[in-house]
Amino acid sequence: MKIQLKQFALAGFALTMAVSSAFSQCKGGWGENKKEEEEKVAVFSDAVKSGASAFDDLKVRGAVRYMLIKNPKWNTKLYVDGATIYDGLATKETDATKKKMFIDSLMIIYDLRLQNCGDEVNVLNRKAGAFVKYNINNKEKAPELLAMFDRVYEISGNNVNDNNLEAYISVIYVNFLTNKGSLTEEQILNRYDKLSAVIDAKLKVETEKNNAAGIEKYKKIKANVDDKLIKMVKVDCKFVKANLEPKFKANPKDIALAKKIFKFMLEDNCADDPLWLEAALAIHEVEKDCGLAKNLGKRMIATDLAKAESFFKEAQTLCTGAEDKSEILVLLGAVQAKNGNPVAARDLFRQALAASPTNKDAYEKIGDLYMNAGKDCAKMKSKAEDRLVYIAAFDMYAKSGNQQKINAARAQFPSVTELFELNWKEGEKKTISHCWVGETVTLRTRGKE
Repeated sequence: MKIQLKQFALAGFALTMAVSSAFSQCKGGWGENKKEEEEKVAVFSDAVKSGASAFDDLKVRGAVRYMLIKNPKWNTKLYVDGATIYDGLATKETDATKKKMFIDSLMIIYDLRLQNCGDEVNVLNRKAGAFVKYNINNKEKAPELLAMFDRVYEISGNNVNDNNLEAYISVIYVNFLTNKGSLTEEQILNRYDKLSAVIDAKLKVETEKNNAAGIEKYKKIKANVDDKLIKMVKVDCKFVKANLEPKFKANPKDIALAKKIFKFMLEDNCADDPLWLEAALAIHEVEKDCGLAKNLGKRMIATDLAKAESFFKEAQTLCTGAEDKSEILVLLGAVQAKNGNPVAARDLFRQALAASPTNKDAYEKIGDLYMNAGKDCAKMKSKAEDRLVYIAAFDMYAKSGNQQKINAARAQFPSVTELFELNWKEGEKKTISHCWVGETVTLRTRGKE
């Protein structure tokens, strides 16, 4: 610490931070040497405007140092510009010794800002962001980094800086790797809980504002955080049942815990477990979410079509994206198909395509309806005519890209002989007018007989 203290000529001063300082403010204004202070402020202000190339001038650093010593409560701008200058110097410096000096000086600037200007949440978030930037790969600094980020999350509530979200899980991960055994699974998960709660809160704000970019941003951050977590803790269904289920049973209103159970069980493909449904319903009672409503509907579709439909209709009011809306229409169509209403189902599938023309699942579902319409549409007079529905199914499957179903439909095409019996020829257009399918298809045969 001697290098930067000597540089700032602040030996002892920079290390004496009183508890009451958190309530002080930078409202000191100009001191007794106003003219000289104005000159110093102009020097470092101009340097910041000019950019990093101007930071090498010793006069710039001297101007910052002068104000830190002579009038540390002049204005918050002193610390903002000072941090910009020393961050710029540290970023481009290649000499390890000099780089460390600039980094240490940058940290002192944050400490002095906290001492003289207060605003701990804002300042410590900034300091943590800078500290992790330069020390994430420094094994010796790993415990200090973790303690700093723990403090940031302790005091910040949901106001953690965005750049300290993924950074926190990275700091936890570095400690996990470099200090084996220093973090238990419970300690890792407790920190993960705090981080996830902040991300969820930010995501909720963006969802309420219907800000697609913000929603996507925080979903991506959450996914990256979860990816890091599973590298440290094996979070599968077995883990959930053994470690999380007892806690949830004891406190079923713990929504944060319910969210973990919901996510981990869904990812490990055990959403058929009653615990998953209990967790999902607990979340649903207090939070209305597009994805949750969809998942609940999917879970119910095999056992309770009425409830499934209810959840899907609720999802329609919550989901805003075209792809989500299209998916929900397909799901509602699946309910109608299961209820024996193929016309209503097809109408919903077509609505899904109107909402998102790239939804291949909708084409496949229409193909399924046509493949299953053989008996309903059979006149039992001509095999060729009765097989037209399979050509209609083939056309839908071709648009869906499902090769297995394409082959299955083709295998049901009329034969050459069956066309000949009606004096029909390949390539002719025929309309299925005798049943609800109503499609016009191009005659094709299944090949060799």
